Amino acid sequence: MERILHKRNIDSAIKEYELSLAEIGKLDPNLIGIKLFQHLKRNTIDHGPYPHVTIFEAANRIMTDMVILKGVKWLLDNNTFPFKKYHVEYGNEDKNAHDIMSINRKKYLIGEAFNVAQSFFQTKKNTSLKKLRNSNVTSDYKIIIANRDAIKENYVPQVIKDEYFLFVDVESGDGRLHSTASK
Repeated sequence: MERILHKRNIDSAIKEYELSLAEIGKLDPNLIGIKLFQHLKRNTIDHGPYPHVTIFEAANRIMTDMVILKGVKWLLDNNTFPFKKYHVEYGNEDKNAHDIMSINRKKYLIGEAFNVAQSFFQTKKNTSLKKLRNSNVTSDYKIIIANRDAIKENYVPQVIKDEYFLFVDVESGDGRLHSTASK
């Protein structure tokens, strides 16, 4: 998977990623009840970007990857920041300090991304904000990118200087950005 995303490769990176998902989820129609849950939690999927994990674990990773891909595309398409490329980490990689990073002429961006249910949004948001605010990486911009269906339509995050929230629809790619400038 491409880890440096820019305007020339973002569309193909998304298309390639989505194509890798085509075989995931073809389940035996007789899997119901506890057998279904055991299958989801125990059997590896053997396809897609994470073939050696369970469908349950793959879903978590894949949905966050889609937030990253569609979120970075939105940032590039809307020229939100002065960056032409973004370095990203997928799944549960932990090689960089943050999920999303960029640099351009001494301007730095760090970001965290996640895809969660509404019931877990506040917890994940608080954890991500703490990580960004306590980072050892000095930055000019801090961004959290999350799935748009994790929040109610009228939700407005409390942002401070140089912090941004992007809520992205992982199907359409539509996004809604919040910053101190949008207040």
